Amino acid sequence: MRIPPSRSRTLRGGTAAVAAAALVALGAVPALAAGAEPDLGVGTIAPIKGVQAGSAFSTPVTFLNKGTEEVPAVWVTYAVSPGLKAEETYKNCSYYTISSYDEMPESNVAACRVEQPLKPGVLYGTAKPVSLKALDSAFRDNLRVGIGVNEPDTGDGGSTDPVQGTGDPLTLVEKGPAGDADRKNHPESAASADVTAANTADFALTGAELKGEVGDKVTATVKFANKGPARVQGARDESVTTVDIRIPKGTSVVKAHGYCDAVTKTHYRCGTSQSWVDVDGGESYPFVLRIDKAVGRTTGEVSFSGQERPFDRNAANDTAQIVIDTGKGSGTSGSTGSTGSTSTTGGTGGSSSTGGSGSTGSTSTTGGTGTTGGSADTGGSTTGGATPQTTGGGNLAATGSDSTAPLAGMAAAAVAAGGGIIWAVRRRSAARAN
Repeated sequence: MRIPPSRSRTLRGGTAAVAAAALVALGAVPALAAGAEPDLGVGTIAPIKGVQAGSAFSTPVTFLNKGTEEVPAVWVTYAVSPGLKAEETYKNCSYYTISSYDEMPESNVAACRVEQPLKPGVLYGTAKPVSLKALDSAFRDNLRVGIGVNEPDTGDGGSTDPVQGTGDPLTLVEKGPAGDADRKNHPESAASADVTAANTADFALTGAELKGEVGDKVTATVKFANKGPARVQGARDESVTTVDIRIPKGTSVVKAHGYCDAVTKTHYRCGTSQSWVDVDGGESYPFVLRIDKAVGRTTGEVSFSGQERPFDRNAANDTAQIVIDTGKGSGTSGSTGSTGSTSTTGGTGGSSSTGGSGSTGSTSTTGGTGTTGGSADTGGSTTGGATPQTTGGGNLAATGSDSTAPLAGMAAAAVAAGGGIIWAVRRRSAARAN
């Protein structure tokens, strides 16, 4: 389900709308102090594919003054997602990073003041193609270009201090009179393009090993981590992956994590706090379980589901286990137990992984209020298995309408089909607040 307007400062309803909103925030199309608003357009940018991580690439960009009056000077702005940066800098441009906010990831921005007039009906291009670099974490990235007459605003997210470029100035050159096709190809004052790099990312799961007696409550924390090298951006407003958690026999859920919804009483499906996961980022999903019966050593399986992951070539850490030693004999669930033992490191094999930072969960639809997940660390056990490639997934994890912490603001792919579970989008600031 989409984000209700009441839960986000700005409702961004789709990839095109997101790109347009982001570029308007960067100063595309403000009105002149007097007279009519200039009608400026950016040419459609073709998708850029097959970029090698760590290498430079360039793309041509064109602009058109579709109005009837000359525009004396303009601001040209280009912004790239975190896997990219400017390869060369221009002395009439300032460079800064806008922090992530709401559903937008952070952006590396160049804002350039071009002190030359744009004649009406004339097509312009940069003197040479804009040069960018794909970082080691590049994978699913994007480029956004805008043009306007006022200095760009960094918006609600805030930014780093701008750094002035040192190279030759960014200039525009005339490419000739614009025809009808050119006007159609420059529909808006902002344009965006996907940039796809050849890269991989290792999604890993870690389980937990616990011990307790009948009546005890124990906390099992499952962790999802992106071990890189690529940062992964998923479908807008969708969890970047989905984690299925099956509860060990002889136990019951007292409190599920707020990002998780029940499929059955013993099967939960967990989403992520954003539609992207940075390198070394991820989620922690603590579950408070009650030991109802002494059934000896009992296990619950943990695995990925949701969006396919062709970029993940390491199947050894795609599954994990929750292992609980409940003691021998036959117990019942008659008494209310006290807090039991905590998670310990160990397990049945596989490789431990480093999880991302957890965040405050919402009220679970089946199991009480979500708990706060701390920074993920090494622990639990993982077991190898075939890389799951099932389709499904769902929207981002729920924020929790009953949380008492204030929520502050926090930015493309395809919506997965099937009977996946739906979550509402959670803003990154909730994780910071906890």
